[in-house]
Amino acid sequence: MITVLLVDDERMVCAHLRTILTAAEDISVVGEAYDGAEAVEAVIRLRPHVVLLDLRMPGVDGLTAIVRIAELGVPSRVVALTTFDVDSYVLRALRAGAAGFC
Repeated sequence: MITVLLVDDERMVCAHLRTILTAAEDISVVGEAYDGAEAVEAVIRLRPHVVLLDLRMPGVDGLTAIVRIAELGVPSRVVALTTFDVDSYVLRALRAGAAGFC
């Protein structure tokens, strides 16, 4: 079973992602977080295999959260989520430790 943590400041986005992902038999959404600080805490607590993480959020943004998650030394893989077509955000996310992006 692949465990997933959803992170987006828009709760409706998390709800839609949960609906899509839970349709797969081998994926379990283990939690949601709504900013980068909550994401780091949830990674420590839940140890998900994958963190789907929005890059642009108020408070602690996704880029900062990626760095903090990478510093934890946990095996969670971060996949950056963004609707913005800005290469610099994607490159910064990958350099910070994201495994990929959507």
